[in-house]
Amino acid sequence: MHQNEFKPTLSLLDGTMIVAGSMIGSGIFIVSADMLRNVGSSGWLMIVWLITGFMTVAAAVSYGELSSMFPKAGGQYVYLKESYNPLVGFLYGWSFFAVIQTGTIAAVGVAFSKFTAYLIPGVSEDRVLLEMGSFHISPAQVLSIVTIIILTWINTRGVKNGKIIQTTFTITKLVSIFGLIACGLIATKGDVWQGNWGAADTWSLHKLNVDGSVASYTTVAALGAIAAAMVGSIFSSVAWEGVTFIAGEIKNPKRNVGLSLFLGTFIVSIVYFLANIMYTAVLPLQEIATAEKDRVAVAASHAIFGDIGTYVIAVMIMISTFGCNNGLILAGARVYYTMAKDGLFFRKTGELNNYAVPEFGLWIQCVVACLLCLSGKYGDLLDMVSFVVVIFYVLTILGIFILRKKRPDAERPYKAFGYPVLPALFIVMGLAFCLLLIVYKPNFTWPGLIIVLSGIPIYYLAVAKRKTE
Repeated sequence: MHQNEFKPTLSLLDGTMIVAGSMIGSGIFIVSADMLRNVGSSGWLMIVWLITGFMTVAAAVSYGELSSMFPKAGGQYVYLKESYNPLVGFLYGWSFFAVIQTGTIAAVGVAFSKFTAYLIPGVSEDRVLLEMGSFHISPAQVLSIVTIIILTWINTRGVKNGKIIQTTFTITKLVSIFGLIACGLIATKGDVWQGNWGAADTWSLHKLNVDGSVASYTTVAALGAIAAAMVGSIFSSVAWEGVTFIAGEIKNPKRNVGLSLFLGTFIVSIVYFLANIMYTAVLPLQEIATAEKDRVAVAASHAIFGDIGTYVIAVMIMISTFGCNNGLILAGARVYYTMAKDGLFFRKTGELNNYAVPEFGLWIQCVVACLLCLSGKYGDLLDMVSFVVVIFYVLTILGIFILRKKRPDAERPYKAFGYPVLPALFIVMGLAFCLLLIVYKPNFTWPGLIIVLSGIPIYYLAVAKRKTE
């Protein structure tokens, strides 16, 4: 027997844990190395994290207005469709399916496997299980696929199962990360802190090369360096909007979706800032910038706990990435469900199973994510995720202004905090970030734009098919 509608079973705590748990994956443990190479100093590393945190919270509280207007499954897809037209909504949904959600699930799954290899060397990404010419499969890829399949199956058995995993793993990872930060600050090395924060160039923006040399920027190139550094911090801060996709399963969604967005993003932004303060308290800047495979948290944990630190951080990242992927998998299929209801996705995706979840959508998401794991191209895809995601964030928040004009009398139980200043400021900062990437890091931009625009002919084919049915 199939259910006809979603069941509202998730509390404010569950929603907040979905926001925080989906945001914290492996990024915060890795991206600071590349960010520091771009900005060159501890002061500017913190500034970039503060800018990203401000943008994230500003966007989240702005989404609160939209979530209170449209408290149903589909979230951002629905907001874009209602603000603009069905095509814009579909382009988001298509990009979400093709790269944003599935690519992130694949990358987080592989990150889980990479750190599992610290405990079980047999699943290392450096080993080869199968090789056919240039194509090869590693144990890490197989393990990532297995975890994605297991989490998908659990989430097909009802949202309550997914929520138990999400809340348990997110609380565990938050407690463990705060514990690591506390231990790091207690173990602060005076000479390291003085070298990172007492030097004359603490607030200097420059390029830090792996050999220890520095290179100055022109004023314009400095803006490009900030944008390049923000790719890492923004990638670590995306996926908070996942709670809007499952609004139909949140209790009192007009209140709790917006509140969970604020609480989740605020908590994570604090965690990220403090984690980077901790890195600079125990590691010289050069060691952060040159950490092996950019694994800054491993180097920091080793500095705090000694040899056992490697295993401590490996377990933490395994918990973090497993919980993160559960949140991504749980939320993503609700977008495809809503698109199917509009006749713009596989019809079967618009059906709920007897556990009141879109099982078919969960499985096709699983298949695409697993194929991306096998392709080995998940890293390339994620290079463009930050650019594509910010474009749709900007369009969605611009939609608040559009809907205020188009539907001035619509019910708005919650209004965007700081409107119009805060939403407008996010739009300006988001556009500046995207424009700087277009100029200075085109490899992060044009592939993503091609994927988005490739959805246009697919949309019109879907519309034509719908008309003939």
